[in-house]
Amino acid sequence: MKRVVRCSKFRHVFGQPVKNDQCYDDIRVSRVTWDSALCTVNPKFVAIIVEASGGGAFLVLPLHKSGRIDKAYPTVCGHKGPVLDIEWCPHNDQVIASGSEDCTVMVWLIPENGLVTPMAEPVGVLEGHSKRVGIVAWHPTAHNVLLSAGCDNQIIIWNVGTCEAMITLEDMHPDIIYSACWNRNGSLIVTSCKDKAVRVIDPRKETIIAEKEKAHEGARPMRAIFLADGNVLTTGFSRMSERQLALWNPSNMEEAITVHEMDTSNGVLLPFYDADTNVVYLCGKGDSSIRYFEITDECPYVHYLNTFGSKEPQRGMGYMPKRGLDVNKCEIARFYKLHERKCEPIVMTVPRKSDLFQDDLYPDTAGPEPALEAEEWFDGKNGDPILISLKNGYVPVKNREFKVVKKNILDSKVTKNSENSSPANRSASPTPSIVSIYLSRLKSYQVGEFIGELTPIIYFQSQRLNIFKLIFTV
Repeated sequence: MKRVVRCSKFRHVFGQPVKNDQCYDDIRVSRVTWDSALCTVNPKFVAIIVEASGGGAFLVLPLHKSGRIDKAYPTVCGHKGPVLDIEWCPHNDQVIASGSEDCTVMVWLIPENGLVTPMAEPVGVLEGHSKRVGIVAWHPTAHNVLLSAGCDNQIIIWNVGTCEAMITLEDMHPDIIYSACWNRNGSLIVTSCKDKAVRVIDPRKETIIAEKEKAHEGARPMRAIFLADGNVLTTGFSRMSERQLALWNPSNMEEAITVHEMDTSNGVLLPFYDADTNVVYLCGKGDSSIRYFEITDECPYVHYLNTFGSKEPQRGMGYMPKRGLDVNKCEIARFYKLHERKCEPIVMTVPRKSDLFQDDLYPDTAGPEPALEAEEWFDGKNGDPILISLKNGYVPVKNREFKVVKKNILDSKVTKNSENSSPANRSASPTPSIVSIYLSRLKSYQVGEFIGELTPIIYFQSQRLNIFKLIFTV
């Protein structure tokens, strides 16, 4: 007998918004027209791009600071133009990168307990783009490696520890880059462009591995992400403005593995992918719903699961990493939905009767420890994510220090005050060679004649006092 309903443990996943007192209220969410998520989340903080006069700013809130947010709450406000994209570092929950219309990428080190005063000084400024920077993406396994893409049609890969542009990908994209995403071990990137092409690029060899022209026929922006098995998932529009979801094999991109048509709307679909469960969530900007699909190896490969619907449209969306979820409540995803003046967490749950840890829902997931240092990755090494178990819940560990061969700005900025303020550093004892020289000269000169010789010694501030002592001793 033919099976009518496909068996899946995610068939009954349901979404539920949290109570009002757990939302973040009175936030002036940014009105920039760039199609970014406007929000990024980790197990410690939620960051939201907000409206700011005279430049760009974003808000960083500890997760527990829910309720009404005071208008005077400090922001990160170092950019001279509106902020377009932000992303937390996967290896340090206090480091965040931001791209802006002022053509720069800035890296910020947030205090452990959040902001007390406005932060205008970044720990690093990455300058190399000639037009606004709309995409920032941290490397998933290498420490201190950051990708940025701008409207100058360039992709730059940075060593954040030294603020150096290590790789610049030019002449690969003839038009604006809509999205850029790393694969699971960070050896390849996939991009979507305004020319309707999807490209798989090896950034260290600076070559295009695979390319599909007109992946989606529509003129609206596309998105492309890597899946855990190496396939590429894209969202875009048909020629009739129908929103589409397509699956591609990079080794043969002539034809899509499958194309799933949804509805007719103008909102760009932002894909959020869970590599542990192979579930992808589609959030349309301006929509009031979140659709989710399961990706499998059996036809039709992309299986529709369900839709979470609400009344208010979403301006943007943040997605919590797996290590920030509550495993005791069978929570498999948590979104931070941006309204016009509010951020509302939405919890996705698999209904289970047992209170025990569900091994099938929570396989080992990527932890915060990087597999490689920046220099190793730029030298050609690859490393898979270092996995951690969530059986007893995620226990935050102390953020590791940045370790690179050259001077690392993310370390030095924190300790520079303690090094420079010590009075012991300002006084230094004279070297034996200077003392012996002037003792010998005192034996051959009269004291009055030697005073004239003291004029150049005034500039030796650290030795001046000791030389005068020698004069009066003699």
